[in-house]
Amino acid sequence: MNPRALLEQFLGPDAAGKAGGAANAARDRLAGSGMAGVGGGLAAGGLIGLLLGSKSARKTVGKIAGGAVGYGGAAALGALAYRAWRNFEAGKGGEPALGSQLPPPPEGSKFLPASAPASDGRPFELALVLAMIGAANADGHIGPEERAAIFDRLTSLPLSGEEKGFVFDALAAPPSLADIAALAEGPEQAAELWLAARLAIVPDHPAEAAWLEALAARLRLQPALVERLEAEASALA
Repeated sequence: MNPRALLEQFLGPDAAGKAGGAANAARDRLAGSGMAGVGGGLAAGGLIGLLLGSKSARKTVGKIAGGAVGYGGAAALGALAYRAWRNFEAGKGGEPALGSQLPPPPEGSKFLPASAPASDGRPFELALVLAMIGAANADGHIGPEERAAIFDRLTSLPLSGEEKGFVFDALAAPPSLADIAALAEGPEQAAELWLAARLAIVPDHPAEAAWLEALAARLRLQPALVERLEAEASALA
């Protein structure tokens, strides 16, 4: 299985030239980490776009996949979580600024999926995929039509049978809050799992807001850190 390829397909295929200069250099630094080379956006066929029933949520994740924050796709996801963590550690307030000032996680950081596996021993990229699928099902809207659409899309993608099977299994039995929270190996991974889930939800529905609150509690995230992660997600919206 290639977890990096699977995560890239969830966020959207690569689009060259989305980031320039320093952003490209930073993205190159992340190459091979599972957090680089993603950029096409949901309009180009990212799998998560088929799961998100909310137009606002599709637009928000589309900004991530399209490189609106200076990096493409999963590279942006890790960098956003890292910035929220760094601001939390420094006790900073205010809204985060998007663009070229988004810092890449340092070498060896757990915000880079390849740096450490999830708690189940599998690559952390798979945990991020599960977090997005679980969040998309927070209001129970992944029904037969949504599953059929993503199954049809999966058959046309350059993914292995094992990778497709992983998604099929997760859609057939979406992970619970406990399942997702148990995947975090340390607070850094916990923060990134919550952010991935948050980007798949617009918490203007009581069920979704309650699901996110419960996930934060199960991940044992401090309220101030959740506020920083929410600020990053809200700034994209």
